[in-house]
Amino acid sequence: MPPPETPGSYDFLMPSAIVFGAGRVGELGQLAARFGRTAWLVAGTNGVQSCGGEAGVTGGLEAAGLAVARIATCVGEPTIAAVAAAVHGLSREEAHEPVVIAIGGGSTIDLAKAIAALATNVANLAEVDEQVVMDHLEGVGRGLSIVRPPLPVVAVPTTAGTGAEATRNAVISCPQRRFKKSMRSPLMVPRAALVDPALTVSCGRGVTAASGLDAITQLVESYVCRFRSPLPRALVRAALPAALEALPRVFENAHDIAARTVMSHAALVSGIALTNSGLGMAHGVAAALGIECGTPHGVACAMLLPVAVAVNRSACRDDFAAIEQAVDPEADADPERAADAFVARIGRLCDVAGTPRRLADLGLDRSRLDWLAENSGGASMRGNPVALDPAALRPILERIY
Repeated sequence: MPPPETPGSYDFLMPSAIVFGAGRVGELGQLAARFGRTAWLVAGTNGVQSCGGEAGVTGGLEAAGLAVARIATCVGEPTIAAVAAAVHGLSREEAHEPVVIAIGGGSTIDLAKAIAALATNVANLAEVDEQVVMDHLEGVGRGLSIVRPPLPVVAVPTTAGTGAEATRNAVISCPQRRFKKSMRSPLMVPRAALVDPALTVSCGRGVTAASGLDAITQLVESYVCRFRSPLPRALVRAALPAALEALPRVFENAHDIAARTVMSHAALVSGIALTNSGLGMAHGVAAALGIECGTPHGVACAMLLPVAVAVNRSACRDDFAAIEQAVDPEADADPERAADAFVARIGRLCDVAGTPRRLADLGLDRSRLDWLAENSGGASMRGNPVALDPAALRPILERIY
């Protein structure tokens, strides 16, 4: 086991309320009523159906005394155009104490967080356009900050992957300008997360695999990143070994609620961990793949996780060994062999998941490897345990082409 860590200076953010457990979606109205009187609903294309349908969701909210209005439907990953249209539309809504309720996957929750943030940080909502949205994103536009508390957000994830219900950013893309950037502020952490693992049963195998491996990638990368801190690491140590065992069980039986509960908890913890620590190589490259190939985020992370743990194995030996020994009580006591076993375990898990293992499988043209290496930087890559500039990253990408 690695030696005990001495805590340094750190901050810690998480939702002020977490409601967790199978069947607890029925408490949504009571939870939302803590934060407002008008429910502004942001839902994915299948999110409301997984919660029992539009009538059931609306009825539960109205029974708790809330007026309900659907303000946006998320189709795919949120774009600056979708954010602008939704916020612009709020100028026509009459609402008393609005609370934004997000029901869906990570993209839906990110869309809701961006809407909630701009709703209180832009003076005239009727004038919101794509440029206004861009001006509040990192690295593009004017770099405006979120300085006023957003509208309260209640996040109800229907996948077990991104942990967006506990993060302080919203990832927004612009296909025309070819970027994917974050709107980010500590104020953007949802006020409440209602995590009901039963809502993920309707996810097909592909979504389950990509989202589950996204959560595992976030757990691994936040655990070993350069900016790690003790509280999220303690949470990861408790959640990651169980997730590594549970995900294959979900593949075998999509209705295994016990295994899905483990994965929903792992996704929640992964969001808390990455918010308070950071990420690494897999997420750094995944963002660029999303821009170049349109690769869904979870699929990209699933493809990159095995190579990321192999690249970081030398710098993370003791941490990887400790995780392997927690998963397998009979794991080798030697940290070198245990760390190698962990790297092999990740590879086998991705094989079982059936997610792509080569960049070519994602539709990347070999001529774009240089571009991919040059555009895989950002905050995630800065957190990677092994320093990787474009020159060091390029041969790694070549090996997995």
